Amino acid sequence: MDQEEIRAKIASFPRWHYQFDLAGNLTPIFREKWIVRHRERKRYFFDPVVQLFGGSLKGKRVLDLGCNAGFWSLNAAEAGADFVLGVDGRQMHADQANFVFEVKGIDKSRYDFVVGNLYDVDLSKWAPFDVVFCFGLMYHIAKPVNLIELISRVNSDVLVIDTGIIRLPGSFLRYRRESTNDPRATMEYELVSSPTKEAIRDMVQNFGYQGVVLKPEFSDWNGSKRYKIGLRRAFLCAKKADLSRLTAPTEPWDGPTQWFHAPIWWGYKAVQAARAANLPLFRSPGT
Repeated sequence: MDQEEIRAKIASFPRWHYQFDLAGNLTPIFREKWIVRHRERKRYFFDPVVQLFGGSLKGKRVLDLGCNAGFWSLNAAEAGADFVLGVDGRQMHADQANFVFEVKGIDKSRYDFVVGNLYDVDLSKWAPFDVVFCFGLMYHIAKPVNLIELISRVNSDVLVIDTGIIRLPGSFLRYRRESTNDPRATMEYELVSSPTKEAIRDMVQNFGYQGVVLKPEFSDWNGSKRYKIGLRRAFLCAKKADLSRLTAPTEPWDGPTQWFHAPIWWGYKAVQAARAANLPLFRSPGT
């Protein structure tokens, strides 16, 4: 593919969520400040995965759910992954990803991109996967427990979740409505959910994972305010890998944050303790 063909192909897409350098031609990213954001996100949650495996993904099979134009799939391939499968609900994203990989010269035997509802795609045809990416997806779906169950069936070890979260103590999901018209948003239902950190912990533990909350320490917060104020976090989970070998900074699963007052937190913890002690005012109905 020559330069003129590459530029014409880039221009044929109405929107690019990520910036790629395609043989010297930069894709026109939808929001320019996200160039910094994606660079910092890579350092935040992608690099620790590579570090966990000794500096390379060689020998690993990777599943990228909600892959968009293949940005994280490409990072995995360039980190040495043997095979990457990207799944997205929109044909435009699969077309972009295939185009990106073609220009980057990635051998076709090392990747595939599939279009469809992730609950309907038969992932077992490519399984098992050593690593699963779930980036910017969980808060666009209505059934997060089903998602973790689906992932667990095809994932032999590491799961990385990057998601918006809600600022409450305890294990909760909050449901809200989201338009299906946004190409970055929900495709299945207009009703979607956002978890707390502890809800993530409880869901992954239910399917045999241990996990840590990665602490964002960005060198530049441009485009990343939600990480800075505690509304978005990444979680590195594993069935087999020893997470104690991580050198990336982590933070607690629970604890008060700047976004709710300490009395609310301690009140919540006091109620939990009272229920555990089976005090009369806090007994469950029928006990």
